[in-house]
Amino acid sequence: MREMRLKKREITDPKILRKILESCEVVRIGAMDEEGMFIVPMNYGYAVREEDGTLHVCLYLHGAKEGRKAAAFAADPRVAVEMDYNHEVITGDYTCAYSYAYRSIMGNGTITEVTDPEAKKKGLGKIMAHIAPEAKIAFLPEMVERVAVWRIDIDTFTGKERRRK
Repeated sequence: MREMRLKKREITDPKILRKILESCEVVRIGAMDEEGMFIVPMNYGYAVREEDGTLHVCLYLHGAKEGRKAAAFAADPRVAVEMDYNHEVITGDYTCAYSYAYRSIMGNGTITEVTDPEAKKKGLGKIMAHIAPEAKIAFLPEMVERVAVWRIDIDTFTGKERRRK
């Protein structure tokens, strides 16, 4: 990825990057189809492994098997991802001194549809563990068959934050 212009805002600490993954509720997926670029917000689950201080992240998503996003994901597996949280207006003494606090992750990855029923259950389990960790999970075979599950292997990403002074 391109080098961040304001290095002081870059997040490289794996613990903070994990905190962002845990704290965000929605990931925005940027995709492309014959109509052009589009962004779709989606709930997600994730798996992370750390190797030599570097995080390797994959996201799990679910949705209908048909429609614009499903067709776009199948036609071109390259996607962009963005998630953010910890929002707060930073006030100033004059209009242009106002700003906005946040923490975010942005990156690029490759999306693939998960078709094996057991792997789909694993992905759906990751989603449920993230969005509803207390929920009792039981996936009926017909439910697993009807839903599309995708996995995004994040190739490159950066974390960024703007803090209140």
